[in-house]
Amino acid sequence: MILAAGLTPAWQQILSFDRLTTGQVNRARSTLWCGSGKVLNVGAALHQLGAQSLTLSPTGGATGAQIRDDFARRGIRARWIPTAAATRVCTTLLDESTATTTELVENSSPMTAAELDQYVEAFAEEVPHASMVVLSGSLPQQTPPDFYRRLMEHSVAKTIMDVRGRELLECLPLRPFLIKPNREELAATVGRPLENEAAVVEAMSEVRDKGAAWIIVSNGPDPLLVLGPPGLTRIDPPQVRVVNPIGCGDSLTAAIAAKIDAGVDPLEAIRFGIDYASRKAGILYPVLPGSHSSLKS
Repeated sequence: MILAAGLTPAWQQILSFDRLTTGQVNRARSTLWCGSGKVLNVGAALHQLGAQSLTLSPTGGATGAQIRDDFARRGIRARWIPTAAATRVCTTLLDESTATTTELVENSSPMTAAELDQYVEAFAEEVPHASMVVLSGSLPQQTPPDFYRRLMEHSVAKTIMDVRGRELLECLPLRPFLIKPNREELAATVGRPLENEAAVVEAMSEVRDKGAAWIIVSNGPDPLLVLGPPGLTRIDPPQVRVVNPIGCGDSLTAAIAAKIDAGVDPLEAIRFGIDYASRKAGILYPVLPGSHSSLKS
């Protein structure tokens, strides 16, 4: 079982416009609502891939109830930690005329100390059943930066992390199996600008030396850089017509986790994940809809 864990879900609104003009009244051509945020996107993608998984996430208020209903309707296994604060709402604006995406992100409200403790207790109860853990997403405001480390201390499972900065650095001594920052997030983690590929590779080596077995760095449409025991690998993503890029990174994370958990070589799993995430970019939803046998392909 793969345990998808994180503290910053969102109730996502996706608005599509024939043309989006700032400073003007814009009428959406279509509107779509769904559970999103990194933790929910990873959990939904794992379900779509056919992996046995459980999503562990806080939810609160009317928006939290909508997320729970959304996951129940889609048949996605989840355990919810109730919070006094309502789950945030994030909005994606898609301009069809320019094929550009604008993301309006509401920060997650702080969780109380009791809620954080309840989350840790739930994680500790579920993680003994997990062969792999995916930790993803930023931490809510005022959450201690060592919170993910606190979770990892309860686990012996392989861990994939999609986090950055101090939250990531706190966890590296516990040797996560794979970490997946983008170039901007890697720069934030090492605390300096990364102006060229050589600087990126140097930062990747620096972070990997602190404890990660594998590190993947993405940079939009540029080749993904992968550093692991075999050395450095560059992988070009497929060229696709992008409809909505939101959730592509989470689909990549989920696909890699699912394949590695199924016993696939990490580089092959990463190549599969890149292809899977590219297919996701061509649809409105944060993850591919439905369920199919991708893990067996």
